[in-house]
Amino acid sequence: MASLKDEIKRRRTFAVIAHPDAGKTTLTEKLLLFGGAIHVAGAVKSNKIKKTATSDFMEIERQRGISVATSVMEFEYQGSKINILDTPGHEDFAEDTYRTLTAVDAVIIVIDGAKGVESQTRKLMNVCRMRSTPVMVFVNKLDRPCKDPFELLEEIEQELQIAVRPLSFPIGSGPSFQGVYNIYDQSLALFKEVDRQYIAESIHLTLDDPELGEYIGAGNAAELEENLDMVSELFEPFDRDLYLQGLLAPVFFGSAVNNFGVRELLETFIRIAPSPHAAPTESRIVEATEEKMTGFVFKIHANMDPNHRDRLAFLKICSGTFERGKNYLHVRSGKQMKFSSPSVFLAEKKSVVDVAYAGDIVGLHDTGNFKIGDTFTEGEKLKFTGIPSFAPEMFRYIENADPQKFKQLAKGIDQLMDEGVAQLFTSSLNGRKIIGTVGALQFEVIQYRLEHEYSAKCRWEPIAIHKACWIESDNAEQLADFKRRKFTNMAVDKHGRDVFLADTSYALQLAIEKFPDIRFKFTSEF
Repeated sequence: MASLKDEIKRRRTFAVIAHPDAGKTTLTEKLLLFGGAIHVAGAVKSNKIKKTATSDFMEIERQRGISVATSVMEFEYQGSKINILDTPGHEDFAEDTYRTLTAVDAVIIVIDGAKGVESQTRKLMNVCRMRSTPVMVFVNKLDRPCKDPFELLEEIEQELQIAVRPLSFPIGSGPSFQGVYNIYDQSLALFKEVDRQYIAESIHLTLDDPELGEYIGAGNAAELEENLDMVSELFEPFDRDLYLQGLLAPVFFGSAVNNFGVRELLETFIRIAPSPHAAPTESRIVEATEEKMTGFVFKIHANMDPNHRDRLAFLKICSGTFERGKNYLHVRSGKQMKFSSPSVFLAEKKSVVDVAYAGDIVGLHDTGNFKIGDTFTEGEKLKFTGIPSFAPEMFRYIENADPQKFKQLAKGIDQLMDEGVAQLFTSSLNGRKIIGTVGALQFEVIQYRLEHEYSAKCRWEPIAIHKACWIESDNAEQLADFKRRKFTNMAVDKHGRDVFLADTSYALQLAIEKFPDIRFKFTSEF
């Protein structure tokens, strides 16, 4: 039987991130196809195809053709155990993505070859940089006319503020797209149409091979040689250590929808990406290879199966071995808990797992006990750090639209807020409930899910708030004075913490200046 170290070493846990519509969910699908985890890829937006993308399992995602919840998928490939987390691209769900990045060891960024680097990609890269997460770039949609590869490489370097090194290089784009030359292992992947299907034919050819011109034409072969000379002049050789430190991004080119360039990406990724690494807690650093199990909840999802109103807590295992039916300490409550049916995922398809190792993601059935950030251990009192919650930027009063469904609404709001999709504040002035989100689309999703999952109807009413921030102080007198003076703008969050709801940026600035002993925080940790 494989040792704990061997099991951990063969694991690769990563997230796929991108700006909306860059082809992220399509790439995830194709990676799953290679792993044999699914047998037919789903078109994310096509209504003609009844099978929708495996990772978009919520009804609202199917209707809108976007991913609004992170989903977890796992499969085996060439002796490696792969855990993929597909994240929402839409910026209104960025918070879910930020938290997901705390649970992965590496990231693949998907960029649309025609549009280049877009705003959401820059924001996500900042989160990766904060955590020194290794990133790899997949330039997608080469079957359509794209920007010049060198222009794209320069743009990625400047916009994402990271050194790049192409490990493959395209031959043409759009109608003239011939294929990709894999620099990393010196092979040519040809883009060919057979029976109206595009297929990748992989041929091991060095650049000085006389047959190269036969496959792609003499002109293309000469141009490819010239381009690859430029690559070696302009870019330093690939250095895996720099990649692992998050300082260098290897770049691949392909077309996910045509399944082209995806195998090269996956196989290189397995070879160079890190296995699970150490994780910081408030008291010490936890090494992945420690014998004892530790892990934290980075996501909670209600109603993954609409037939059984279940909630699942996603546990990232940070060290040791997680075993079914074994007692673990839920650190926040101090209670011992055991799980009779922990599950692993292929999007919404779950299967019960007996053993999982550091790097794996396990789903735990939750009856409302867990919160994002909760830690499980074999007895040690630890709290993992760095799981962010951001101050919301949009606010509305939430009102009950059906007085007979008061209980259902209260339960629905309570559970959805535990998922971290939005934040709930209770006004100190009038006791009204205020929902704060990072983006407008979340209000639509909350309303939709309350109605379809909890049979509760809500309506929104406007409220003028510029920013919400958590306040704390060691000066009890000043804090009490502030809360008294700002009573009309005070609220408490779901965890009973004081929140200042500033109605203008001027009011916020003034408060910060006038009350120097109060800390105004725009992110909080769970």
